[in-house]
Amino acid sequence: MDLSNLKPAKGATKSRKRIGRGTGSGYGNTATKGNKGQKARAGASIPTYFEGGQMPLQRRVPKYGFKNPFRKEYHAVNVSRLAELVTSGAVDAATEITPDVLRSKGLIGKGELVKVLGGGDIDVAVKVSAHGFSKTAREKIEKAGGTATDL
Repeated sequence: MDLSNLKPAKGATKSRKRIGRGTGSGYGNTATKGNKGQKARAGASIPTYFEGGQMPLQRRVPKYGFKNPFRKEYHAVNVSRLAELVTSGAVDAATEITPDVLRSKGLIGKGELVKVLGGGDIDVAVKVSAHGFSKTAREKIEKAGGTATDL
């Protein structure tokens, strides 16, 4: 017994329904499509969301709120992650941690704005430049002897 000998159990498979192949097949005449109507025609394919000309759901439902086209999306980085970069040796404590440094280490993507948040602890004096700082993050960095500079 090996993979080349395997086959489905008896009765587990059925032959496919060959529609429109004459009355003798049992699926001839209307080919299981019923009589007339859009779905009985050749090339009939109607999208599932189509409602027969009725106003579609996505247009009936009201839209709420306001989408600000000038909204700035920030990528969050916790102070514990900055401390981890320094303690692991990925970044030297003397060098300034900028968005470019974080990008090179794979923490943020290209063109993302960085906001430093106060999650975790930091006990290493580091110079950090970012697009934004939370109040607690700024306090923790300065308490550890570092500096937090806005870009």
